[in-house]
Amino acid sequence: MPTPPRHVVHLIYRFTTGGLENVVVQLINNLPHGEFRHTVVAITDADHQFVQRIERKDVNVICLNKPPGQPFALYPKTYRLLRRLKPDVVHTCNLAALEFMPMAALAGVPLRVHAEHGMDMGEINTKGSRYLTLRKIYKPFVHEFIAVSKPLQGYLQRKLGVAPAHVHLIPNGVDTHMFRPPHAQDPAPPGFPFERDRHWVIGTVGRQVHIKNPLMLVDAFIDLAQSGMDGTERLRLAMVGDGPLLGEIAKRVRAANLEDRAWLPGVRGDVADILRSLDCFVLPSLSEGTSCTLQEAMATGLRIVVTDVGGNAELLEHGACGSLVPSGNVEALKLQLLQQLRGSGHDQAAAALNSARQRHGLSVVMQQYRELFLGRPRSVSAAAARHEP
Repeated sequence: MPTPPRHVVHLIYRFTTGGLENVVVQLINNLPHGEFRHTVVAITDADHQFVQRIERKDVNVICLNKPPGQPFALYPKTYRLLRRLKPDVVHTCNLAALEFMPMAALAGVPLRVHAEHGMDMGEINTKGSRYLTLRKIYKPFVHEFIAVSKPLQGYLQRKLGVAPAHVHLIPNGVDTHMFRPPHAQDPAPPGFPFERDRHWVIGTVGRQVHIKNPLMLVDAFIDLAQSGMDGTERLRLAMVGDGPLLGEIAKRVRAANLEDRAWLPGVRGDVADILRSLDCFVLPSLSEGTSCTLQEAMATGLRIVVTDVGGNAELLEHGACGSLVPSGNVEALKLQLLQQLRGSGHDQAAAALNSARQRHGLSVVMQQYRELFLGRPRSVSAAAARHEP
């Protein structure tokens, strides 16, 4: 009699456009269908358009519709849901979902896996003491931890005290078939207002929130565009994504009279096509784990400028695959963008493309998750060790 597929419940805060949410979609679409089936549980809500990225037709997306405030009132509901679903594995991502691990333990879920994808603004602003205490409270309810970058791996081991055998370094993966360098015959994305060769487009993709610090890029772009320096008349800006800072971004662009040189389309489903229309990718974040969009930019063969935070330096091999600037330093970002505009970065872009293909392909990442979800953590540790930078 064939073994039934293992049921994995992915428990996350919100199922909408974002890096960790994209990883969940990758897992659902790419783990062997005969070995795994999946349910997504969103603590708050889910974006219908993002849900369409799931290719399987047998996946339920359940929203708990958490109201603002503490999640305690949802604990009984979550316990009953997990008792009904009877998963073999619960997979949580980041602290907001980790808080529900006691309910998974109480419901008798055999394997409980928690992944850390990065810190939020609250942890950065408070230096994380309260959040570390919360993680220590929930730590005993987790069997295996995943870190998407070496800094997060170190945090889990040194700060949280997780035994090294139970911390698995599994960077996010990138689909190198979807995200590829441009071809001459590639059409421009619908609505894209700039022209290849005539304009030089810097851009970013992500949530327009404080942790991503998009205003650093906006300010650098405005300063360069108004500087009058040679070549800057070609400069254009594309910022894809939505969030609470989108209005402020538009306000600053409008105040600088640069509306015809900036494109703010909001959330898009054709990110791969848009990346192929850029000349330089910028990630100005205050904190990152392993950035999915940075990996996608690498696989597209773009010039890259990012802030030196979290796992960015590790991904870019400490400058071999792109330029690193201090977080929050607009002047340093302007200097690097000007250098890229004037022709530097070709070798870094080629190195980034090669690194994405060799080290961050989906097949390597999916195999590591497969072994872990099958309950073979030793195999995962060995695989992770073989593929560490």
